[in-house]
Amino acid sequence: MALRRERDAGEWTILPAEGRQGAAPEWPLTEQSLREEGLWEQLWAKPQALMWERYGQELEVALYVRRLTEAELMDSRVNLTTVVRQMADSLGLTTPGMRANRWRINRDEEPATAPTARSASGSGRTSARSRLQVVTSDGA
Repeated sequence: MALRRERDAGEWTILPAEGRQGAAPEWPLTEQSLREEGLWEQLWAKPQALMWERYGQELEVALYVRRLTEAELMDSRVNLTTVVRQMADSLGLTTPGMRANRWRINRDEEPATAPTARSASGSGRTSARSRLQVVTSDGA
């Protein structure tokens, strides 16, 4: 219920960019493949893992890992990729999923602004923005 109140109040949870520290939880499913072990470790180091830990989502993350490794196989079911994407959204691993969960990753420094096409290449090309022109309703 607390999660619902946070969403209703319009509050965002800011996650530290350095991610979750410490060892990954114990694998909750049956035998773990080497690929699953690697993904499991990687995922539990992400910033989102702080929220999974807070809400006890070890099983959901493990099921995501298992389905993802199955989807990577050449002979996997076509609809499995849709399931994996939906699970990634639910876990906040995609941009839409982060937005739906109202999570943001704290980035201390702002991204550097990209140089304009002219200054970056020196070729004299103009940027897309500078090529835009205003057209009035009379077509002039």
